Amino acid sequence: MKEADERYSTVEDAIYDAFFLLLKEKSVDRITVSDVVKKAGIVRSTFYNHYENIPSLVLAAEDRTISDIFRLMESFHAKNNRDMCRSYYLAICNYTRKNPFLASLLQTPRGDAFFEKAITMFHKYVTDISNISASFGESDPSSFSYFVAGAIGSTLGVLHKWIAEDFASPAEEIADILARIFVSGILPYLNTAAS
Repeated sequence: MKEADERYSTVEDAIYDAFFLLLKEKSVDRITVSDVVKKAGIVRSTFYNHYENIPSLVLAAEDRTISDIFRLMESFHAKNNRDMCRSYYLAICNYTRKNPFLASLLQTPRGDAFFEKAITMFHKYVTDISNISASFGESDPSSFSYFVAGAIGSTLGVLHKWIAEDFASPAEEIADILARIFVSGILPYLNTAAS
């Protein structure tokens, strides 16, 4: 069974790679199953064994992108260390620049739906792994929820602006901006909330 799983994963990777390469050539709404099949070097039936159509591939790519970012988030432990924060945000910036799907998605009307999905998922993730929200007590349980949404939204907003400007600023500069926002604005609030 492991061999079948590895083949499935290999085909999945081929489909994603083809899709990402195509995004460098054309907008997502102009990509067809035929384009993906040809670029991936697979037959049409193999594509349909994995995805119903291009919209289902787009949804899967969204989920995979969010999952990749979650993996980056899991390695980040908030501390008052600007270099560590900068390193984390640099990893996020480099991932964003290398992921043509994310870059193109955030430039389309569908990007708003992705933002909403990402914020909802990130918020759930942060809330699930954090005990900080409990420090607000029963009288104000929603404050932390709004704060997390704002923090995530500001990060995504900076990345969106960077993408819209075609990555004109170096990733290191964007990472530094995000680290300053976190260390100066978000971390003090988290420390206050936790005490």
